[in-house]
Formats: sequence, C-alpha cells, structure tokens
Amino acid sequence: MLSLHMIKSMTGYGIANFDTGNTKYTVEVKSLNSKFLELSLRLPKIFAEKEFQLRTDCSKLIERGKVNLSINVEQVGQAIKAAGIDKELLKHYYQQLKTVSEELGEPTGNLLQLALGLPEVVKYEEDTISEDEWKAVEKTFQQALAAFQDFRAQEGNVIEQDLKQRIGTILKNLELVELEDPKRIPLIRERLDTFLAEATSREAIDQNRFEQELIYYIDKLDITEEKVRLKAHCEYFIETLKNADANGKKLGFISQEIGREINTLGSKANDANIQKLVVGMKEELEKIKEQLLNVL
Repeated sequence: MLSLHMIKSMTGYGIANFDTGNTKYTVEVKSLNSKFLELSLRLPKIFAEKEFQLRTDCSKLIERGKVNLSINVEQVGQAIKAAGIDKELLKHYYQQLKTVSEELGEPTGNLLQLALGLPEVVKYEEDTISEDEWKAVEKTFQQALAAFQDFRAQEGNVIEQDLKQRIGTILKNLELVELEDPKRIPLIRERLDTFLAEATSREAIDQNRFEQELIYYIDKLDITEEKVRLKAHCEYFIETLKNADANGKKLGFISQEIGREINTLGSKANDANIQKLVVGMKEELEKIKEQLLNVL
C-alpha cells in the first residue's frame, strides 16, 4: 500500500472509456517531466467550448509536467448527414465555371460536380453533445486523471525507494569517513615532522613555533563541522521525503546543500582513503539529482 505522504513522478499515464452505444469516447492523459506545466490538448470540435474548463482542471490537479490530453470520439453505425445545399452559392460557382470554360473552349459536362465540391456549398449538420453526455465524458476524464495520478504515485514510490537507498549509501560512506578521520591528523603530523627533519637539522627547529603552525594547519583541515552538517542534511532529506510538502524543487535545494558539504569535505580531507569515500558520495549524489528531475 502506498503512503499518503509521498513524492510523485512527473511521468504519468491514464486512460478511460465511455460508450453510449452509438458513440465511444476515449480520454487519455500522459506526461513527461518539465519545469513548468506544458499542456497540449487534442479535442474534437464538439468539445471546443469545454477546452477552458479542461485546461483549468488539468492546471489544478496535474501541477507540472509536459502533459498531453486527448479525447477521441468514435461514431458507431452513423453516417454524416448533409443539412442542405446553398443553392445561390452553387449557382454562382456554376456560372463562373461555365463562363471560364466557354472562354477557354473547355467542355462543360462536369461543372455541376465541381461546383458541389467548392467551399460552403454543401452544409453539414454540426456534431453536438448533450449535457448528459458531457457529464459522462467529464466523469470519464476524471477516471483517466485518477488512473494518471495513481501511475504518478507508483512511479514516485519507486523513485523514493531509490533516493532513500542512495542517501543511505552517502551516510554509510560518512560513517567510514568517521573511522578514517582519527588516523588522519597523526599521519599529517608525522609527514610534516619527517619533512622538516630531512630539510633541516632538528636543533634549528623552533618547537614552540612548529607546534603553533601545526595546530593552525591542522585546524584548517578539521572536517568536524562538515561531517555534522552533511549528516544533518541527509537526515533532513529523508525526513522531507515523508512530508506532505515533499517536492522535487525542495529536495533539489537540500541536495545542493549536501553537495556543498561533500565538496568541502573532499577539499579539506587531505587523505587518500577519505577522498575515495568522497568520490563515492559524489557519484550517488549525481544519481539523486538525475532522479529529482522527474519528481513533481
């Protein structure tokens, strides 16, 4: 069962049908990721006056994404009926065609057929939809939209599990950094001590000044704050996933903060083992950012 508070994917698909016996209506909604709502409607002429209402409903319920909404109408066992012929227009076209044909010396045998095919001569009955049928189509639209939202929720659940796993990997690497960190400072101190001993005689070294400089240098390499903030940001990311206001933009901002701490951690570590762990964190964060592009 899906959680009530969870992220949704911007990718979605929903379809529903309604059959009156003579007419079958099919409503289809599908979307891909986009920073904004890009709504494209493909509607039969009979729904032209309903376009504004459909756009309003989609804007409220879909929020973001590159969305295509289509309503298809299939007539069953019905032929298009001509309402009549505009006789005056037909005569006008016919007379013009006859005059031109005589001037050119062309035969006039098929002029009537040609005139009948000219614009506005034959008037067709305009398709209309009753209020009862529109209510049924509107209900079908809501069913398609519900299926669409369910698809988004299921896709969002898959993304959520993936995001949790990747944040978990970053936290595991951080735990390994915690184990490596205590070894780092003694090694740095030993390297500096060895370097100075090789570069100059030990008697020439002012030990007090050396200790002061060493403390200053080691303080610059301290990563305690970065570790604390990185852990806090990761925990906040997981907490936000559980909230009702979780969305791709908010999670994207948190991931940026996670990235800043990882980068600072890597630049200050000055340790090969920690650097490897940082690289692993960066790889996971890049995959998180890719996933967030498709989160509503």
